[in-house]
Amino acid sequence: MTVQTAKLNSDFIKAIVSHKGCNTASLCYGCGSCSGVCPVEKVVDEFDPRKIVHMVGLGMEETLLSDDTIWACSQCQSCIPVCPQNVRCADIIKALRDEAVRRKVVDMKRLQALGLFAVVDGGKCVACLTCVRLCPFGAPSMTDEGYAVIEPDLCHACGICVLDCPAQAIELAPSLEAKGAEI
Repeated sequence: MTVQTAKLNSDFIKAIVSHKGCNTASLCYGCGSCSGVCPVEKVVDEFDPRKIVHMVGLGMEETLLSDDTIWACSQCQSCIPVCPQNVRCADIIKALRDEAVRRKVVDMKRLQALGLFAVVDGGKCVACLTCVRLCPFGAPSMTDEGYAVIEPDLCHACGICVLDCPAQAIELAPSLEAKGAEI
C-alpha cells in the first residue's frame, strides 16, 4: 500500500483519542501482541489490529473509515490485556466504527450486508416470540403491526435468532470473519 501524504490528516488521531478507551492510541510501538492473539487476524487476510492503530497515528482517516476492514473486528477484546502499552485496539476500532457511522460513511444497509446485525422479514414473521425469548441481548422486539424487529445497536450478530426462528424469517449476512474462514 502506498501512502499519499496529501491524503493524511494529522488531526485524525485527536478525533479518535477523544473516544472512550482510546487515549493511549499514540503509545503503540508495533510489537504485534494484539495481532498475535487476534482470532480475526487469523482468518481475514487484510485485518491486523496493529496496522489499524498505526494507520490512525498516520492520519489515514479516509482509508480507515471507508474500508470494510474495521468492521471485521469481532470486538472480543482479546487484544486489550496483552498490550504492554495499554493500547485498547478494540476500543480504537469501535471509535473508528462510530466515526464512520456519525459521518455517514456507512449506512444501515451496508452494515447489514457486512453481517453486523440480523434482520426480520416482517412478511414471514409469525409473531411466535421465539427470537424475543432467546436473544441474550434483548435486540428483538414486537411491533404494533405484529411482527418482530431487531434493534441493530443491541444485536451482536450471534445468529441465535436465525437458527431458532421456526418461520425462517430472520436473516444474517455472513460476517467478514466468517467469509475469511471459508477461504
